[in-house]
Amino acid sequence: MNKHDLVTALSERLSLTQSQSVEIVNAWEGVLQDALLAGERLTLQGFGTFFAWSQTERTGRNPRTGETCRIEARVSVKFKPGKFLLATLNEKKNDCKSIKRNKDEAI
Repeated sequence: MNKHDLVTALSERLSLTQSQSVEIVNAWEGVLQDALLAGERLTLQGFGTFFAWSQTERTGRNPRTGETCRIEARVSVKFKPGKFLLATLNEKKNDCKSIKRNKDEAI
């Protein structure tokens, strides 16, 4: 899903125009960016947490030539999924706990 697909889905789900949905998505991006620039974590209870982290300078290797090069330090973003998002993503149609097996049954 890209930004256009997100805007379309939001406009359909919330009965908004696409221009209103674009404003919402752009505002969300701005709030997230401002929080990360300020060194804050952005937590959506049950969904997950966005946070900035510093990658250290390290030595890398060009896989094509084998030449080593320096990769500069930079700030990146991580997302840690929340409990309810993980539960939703990992729901199984056939729950193993509900299947009863006879102890004498050969596997």
